[in-house]
Amino acid sequence: MPNHLLVLSRKESRMLDQQAILAFGVPSIILMENAGRGVADFLLSKYRSGTVLICCGKGNNAGDGLVVARHLDNHHIPVNVLLFSSPDDLTEDAKINYNIAIKCGISVSCYLPEDGFNQTIEAQLMNANWIVDALFGTGLTGEVRTPYDKIISGINASSAKILSIDIPSGLDCDSGLLLGIAVKADYTLTLVALKKGFVHSEARMFLGEVQVIDIGIPRMLLAEERASI
Repeated sequence: MPNHLLVLSRKESRMLDQQAILAFGVPSIILMENAGRGVADFLLSKYRSGTVLICCGKGNNAGDGLVVARHLDNHHIPVNVLLFSSPDDLTEDAKINYNIAIKCGISVSCYLPEDGFNQTIEAQLMNANWIVDALFGTGLTGEVRTPYDKIISGINASSAKILSIDIPSGLDCDSGLLLGIAVKADYTLTLVALKKGFVHSEARMFLGEVQVIDIGIPRMLLAEERASI
């Protein structure tokens, strides 16, 4: 049965990742690499011209975005990263991919929450041809806080095509409800399987076209998950 027929909650998504890592020995950095490479391959199939701007938070979703940046750079596509975090606060795997991106000469601009939403950020959002949303992923549960609400508003105000990794930032993974404000994506590339909240009518307004990205979770784990439903 194809992965897109499987629907996962936030907890189930996390457990599948952990089982792949702990029970099967798949390094977490490999799952991140597969996710980012899958997103980059999709974007390459749609890309025609212009700059790709990747907006990253500090979690593993940000790490996926940094992998995307590297693969686009390898294809000579102009790419810039806005990192809304100190590099020191990134998750371990995301930090590895941040360091790789820096060594590759990829443009990464770091902004801390206290920096707020400024004209430089707004200008980059307005001038991008594509924006990749790698801000929050499925882990977000509370209301989107400042300055991220303004960042998301800026993303939505751009004329760029918008691609969200796993879930549009600002949507609740399980309920599909808006957590104050959410990215309105043209494409949502969700990892491993569809998410439970995607069926909610409110979520559909933000998802755009949805495609599932295979990140290398072992087939046996996916089969067990389907059998348990």
